[in-house]
Amino acid sequence: MALLQVDFFSEVLGMCTQMSVILPQRTRRQIGMTGAVREGKYPAVFLLHGMTDDHTTWCRRTSIERYVSELGIAVVMPEVHLGWYTDTKYGMRYQTYISRELPGICREFFPNISERKEDILAAGVSMGGYGAWKAALDGSENFGAAAALSGALDIAAARQRHREEEPDSQMLWDGIFGSGAPVRGSDNDLWELARRRKVSKKDMPRLYAWCGRQDFLYEDNIRTWEYMKRLGIEVTAKESEGNHSWDCWDVQIRDVLRWWLDR
Repeated sequence: MALLQVDFFSEVLGMCTQMSVILPQRTRRQIGMTGAVREGKYPAVFLLHGMTDDHTTWCRRTSIERYVSELGIAVVMPEVHLGWYTDTKYGMRYQTYISRELPGICREFFPNISERKEDILAAGVSMGGYGAWKAALDGSENFGAAAALSGALDIAAARQRHREEEPDSQMLWDGIFGSGAPVRGSDNDLWELARRRKVSKKDMPRLYAWCGRQDFLYEDNIRTWEYMKRLGIEVTAKESEGNHSWDCWDVQIRDVLRWWLDR
């Protein structure tokens, strides 16, 4: 595998930013690694980070490079700061950047990445799980599947909880989602995006979610899975013992990759 640290300019964000990228490389002499390359263009996973992390965290907290080495797929890990994958009220357009601009930039920089949305997965943990489902549901048509590990899938509940438990964070949340209108039913509500997608008759992306029973987001996940079921949207929803930690996510990302590639 090749691991690249890429510094580049985003027109949407209006600034320079970064991403870490893993690309397939056929190798035979690496000890303990299997380097595989697919025929034709290869699938890609966009791995999204959580609130306290950055674009380097997936490589630092998991063995993602080793996991994908035998699969012949690319991995894109972008920097999104503490922007909640949202076109924020303070003016940073992180949702547009992730769901629309970045896939095109990656295809330009790395032309062997597939153009087929069926070959592109968005996946993330916590805030990144919210961002992954959002990128797949928001209508951009760049992602054919999305997976959330301990995802903040009920953003209305998550925002209210943060405002009650961490009053000092209110300015942050208001700057991202606004201080007036409620999140529920807005462009930033995954429940609403799923409902609109269902009504539109567009192809529904494949959706996957895992959450540990000891995770503080567990009840939010259960409510979201039940809501999707009521809409008639199929979600591969899994739960097991576990909490909000990389110990769990390092294990679960391997199940995500198997689910995605077994199609």
